Amino acid sequence: MKPIQFLPALLVTLLVATALIFVSYRPAVSDEPKTPRKVSRTEAEWKKILSPEQFYVLRQKGTERAGTSPLVDNHEKGTYHCAGCKTPLFSSKAKFESGTGWPSFFEPISKEAVEEHQDRAYGMIRTEILCRTCGGHLGHVFDDGPKPTGLRYCMNGVALQFEKK
Repeated sequence: MKPIQFLPALLVTLLVATALIFVSYRPAVSDEPKTPRKVSRTEAEWKKILSPEQFYVLRQKGTERAGTSPLVDNHEKGTYHCAGCKTPLFSSKAKFESGTGWPSFFEPISKEAVEEHQDRAYGMIRTEILCRTCGGHLGHVFDDGPKPTGLRYCMNGVALQFEKK
């Protein structure tokens, strides 16, 4: 057989393999919200009220580059709200220096403020944190934080808005 005869089969095999890799690395959440969202908007409405960076993080589950948020070095007293719906999420009393380049907290302002979902994106298993009110992606929580909880809520600063007390 001539090598040219194998070319179509090889191309199909490569396309299928590429598709399988793409699907396996797409962000995926294993569970859905248990209650309807209090704030629900269309994609077009979100794009009108959010900056492109906020839309990417909050609505498309993106991640801002480490060290780019001014909130990393914010040491003022106040409350961190969801940039999408203004729900209070974290108190400055729970903020700590994690050295990661993202604003970090050891607990949310209340258990009802955030939702946890399993995130299997990029070959890892992590716990994603969403705003319970609008479903916006905030970041992830890890079990390497300080006392009293031992948790590190590693949040995207662009997903938060700070209100000084």
